[in-house]
Amino acid sequence: MQAVADGIAPGALEGVGNPLAAAVTVRDKNILAMVRRSLERRDVLLAYQPVVDARSPERIAFFEGLVRVLDDTGRVIPAAEFMGAIESDEIGRMIDCISLELGLAALKAAPGLRLSINMSARSIGYPPWMEALTQGLTDRPEAAERLIVEITESSAILLPDVTMVFMQNLQDRGISFALDDFGAGYTAFRYLRDLDFDILKVAGEFIRGIHANPDNQVLTRALIHIAEEFEMFTVAESVENAEDANLLSAFGVDCMQGYYFGVPTTQPTWDAFPESFRKAV
Repeated sequence: MQAVADGIAPGALEGVGNPLAAAVTVRDKNILAMVRRSLERRDVLLAYQPVVDARSPERIAFFEGLVRVLDDTGRVIPAAEFMGAIESDEIGRMIDCISLELGLAALKAAPGLRLSINMSARSIGYPPWMEALTQGLTDRPEAAERLIVEITESSAILLPDVTMVFMQNLQDRGISFALDDFGAGYTAFRYLRDLDFDILKVAGEFIRGIHANPDNQVLTRALIHIAEEFEMFTVAESVENAEDANLLSAFGVDCMQGYYFGVPTTQPTWDAFPESFRKAV
């Protein structure tokens, strides 16, 4: 009777199953189609966010290149709004490829730049990704030493053995690896040891408002200690105020990233970027 009261004809929902699941499926299909059109137009770009030295925040250690797409109206769409819908699809692999291409182009244009680029472990073994890497390093092989590949914790444990071999091969070429969103997933310490990441990025859910959250203080200090034991560099994500920044610095985190130090921008004005990048979309 509620369907009639809501103006929905009797029987209209028969065979639909879970209406919420159906709505999510339709939404995801629309997102896939939107991203596919953006890829066809090459309307994909990076937004750059600084990662600063915790002891000297005025010093930028490196930048993270965060992928963005332009929708049909020209709006800039952050990855958070589409990545969940495309990550398991080949479009996710294509996004990883073009992110790498854009990142390598930035490293080539700005010799003083160090940059991290995100990829899913699902893209390991995807031939176009490796082709993009090889082609991008052809003219400037030393750029490999300024490239950091970020893989999320939840993604890394999907194929730990494959990920380990992949990382070892690229680390031999000078490329560094960061474990993104550390603490948000369920990485076994065995995988943490075997995968041998260079950088651990502590998940923002533990960092936001940490100065007023004793539980997250305990967890974050433990995560930093784990990273230190494995001789890995640490980055605190989502630092949004001075109180959090001061506390994290006292905890001994190596670097910090967040709106307090700089928002992601598609028009970087920092000295590390040449004039051409300051005119980006």
